[in-house]
Amino acid sequence: MTETILANATLVLPRETRRGALRIAEGRITAIEEGTNVPPGAVDLEGDLLAPGLIELHTDNLERHIQPRPRVSWPHQAAIIAHDAELAGTGITTVFDALRVGSVVSNGREDYGEYARSLANEILDMRARGALRISHFLHLRAEVCSETLIAELAKFGPEDRIGIVSLMDHTPGQRQFRDISKLRDYVRGKHGMSEDDFQRHVASQQALRERLGAAHEAAAVAEARRFGAVLASHDDTLREHVEVSAGHGIRLAEFPTTVEAAEACRVAGIAVMMGAPNLIRGGSHSGNVAAAELAEKDLLDILSSDYVPAALLSAAVLLGDIWDDRARGFATVTAAPAAATGLTDRGRIAPEMRADLIRLTLLEGTPVVRETWVQGRRVA
Repeated sequence: MTETILANATLVLPRETRRGALRIAEGRITAIEEGTNVPPGAVDLEGDLLAPGLIELHTDNLERHIQPRPRVSWPHQAAIIAHDAELAGTGITTVFDALRVGSVVSNGREDYGEYARSLANEILDMRARGALRISHFLHLRAEVCSETLIAELAKFGPEDRIGIVSLMDHTPGQRQFRDISKLRDYVRGKHGMSEDDFQRHVASQQALRERLGAAHEAAAVAEARRFGAVLASHDDTLREHVEVSAGHGIRLAEFPTTVEAAEACRVAGIAVMMGAPNLIRGGSHSGNVAAAELAEKDLLDILSSDYVPAALLSAAVLLGDIWDDRARGFATVTAAPAAATGLTDRGRIAPEMRADLIRLTLLEGTPVVRETWVQGRRVA
């Protein structure tokens, strides 16, 4: 048995930080020792922070690699490898890759067709062949306002490493886009729609929700149970939204848009996840509640990098400053997401846990990842 010793580190433990060392063997943490001693053969971390590897529950980053420019497609295998390497370099050691299920085929838009099953096959195949550096699970984003959701979900099964199914309701005029002017700015900016095209888009989405929304929501809830996946809500805005979520058995709320919804989640025992970019930028790009406000009200449990992988670590450090508790800040990107998804073997520095670890230092408050390990093997 080969042993690795990471010594003279500032260990980010579940409830505190302190100087010490870790002993690692066969991909697991075998012991935690206190002090600054550097035994012969150990790696001297020179006082740098040593934290659990970050756990990312909701990222759109793979989409950016697959389509690096509008209407420009990149080879999927190369895109997946680049995405995986980028996450490893930012300290993320477990990711739930978010894939949309549910398409709109009647409007002829090429950018909103079915893709999740084929892309999932590629991710899972590359994982099985040992081509990926970090641990990958799937997060199926079930689009209620679509035409093909039920058929697409039927193509997946319990063997597909689906960790999360989220109920996505992007009906214009509610939830994330209660303010339709914000939706206009987003959609017209991203897709170059004319005003007439935008109005038709709004009308068609509202009609889809009216016609198929209830059936799609029920199907997504049932399929999440079949997969053995955690069910998540998305963009809860009203107390009534949270009550419906609780009725479905949801225990994870992605990006609630109001303090009202976050408070209702706390009462219902639903963990609240907010976007790290929201925290770093000082507010939501959609005009919704600021993550910092929820943090200050003790209504924030988990962070997601959403669309900027490097934001996850930066936001954890920032939360530690807001709360004056570095260990608590790191828990929002390690222990808390692990607990929310039932991953009992990672997210904490403790004996017998996976040796998924990151070494980092702070450059004027900005975290710099120096090394990343997955099951004791250095990957970045």
